[in-house]
Amino acid sequence: MITVNNHIINESDILHEMQYHPANDHRAAMVNAAESLIIGELLQQRASRLKLTDHANNGSNTLSEQQQNDLLNQLIKKEVFIPTATEQECKHYYNQNKVKFTTPPLIAARHILLAAPHEDEQARATAFTLAERIIATLVQGADFSELAKLHSKCDSATLGGQLGQLSKGQTVSEFERPVFRADEGLINYPIETRFGYHIVCVDFKEDGKQLPYEAVKLRIQNYLNKKVERKAIAQYIQLLIADAKIEGFDFNVSSSPLVQ
Repeated sequence: MITVNNHIINESDILHEMQYHPANDHRAAMVNAAESLIIGELLQQRASRLKLTDHANNGSNTLSEQQQNDLLNQLIKKEVFIPTATEQECKHYYNQNKVKFTTPPLIAARHILLAAPHEDEQARATAFTLAERIIATLVQGADFSELAKLHSKCDSATLGGQLGQLSKGQTVSEFERPVFRADEGLINYPIETRFGYHIVCVDFKEDGKQLPYEAVKLRIQNYLNKKVERKAIAQYIQLLIADAKIEGFDFNVSSSPLVQ
């Protein structure tokens, strides 16, 4: 049994609340459920003292997630000052994080996939040897499209190996990393992925371009404002917990997802 300023939260309340807090094990789910109920009760008690009656004293032992969020928003609006990001703060964040504000790099590439199951060492070795032989013939002037149609086990073979325009995140990581690092032209070594070995020719490459501050100002401002808001809400809940008399529960504030 848990008490929050003499209000009792029964084990049955916690067991019922657990369905809304899936976790890796039963105990973690119970802890999360108990934390949620305690915070919900603290919000109701504070709302009652401030005569915010939308959800306070509504006859229910628990608040739904939506009710808890609505009540928290009312309390934050009434009791907490949340500053907004200044122009200087936004510019400082932009200057310190310019790499975040670039257009994605783009490439256009062709490939020949020599398929080989990852667990089949013999097939992998055979595919690697063939890949090196094909690269050597391409260096000597062989036609990439014809070799793709002859050898590639990718649907792109019918298009001469054309993959079209690619941005990051569109292919598997073990393919993406070396291809986006490469210069334009034939990559002179086979690229190994979970599917086999790839022979790749980069036909076009455009590096990401820096976006000007004015183009991302609103995004930065929204991000910084949300960050400050989350911190203010966490501090407010921590204050409610610190000022309350809670028995039957060791409330570790830093572990609660509701107060991060």
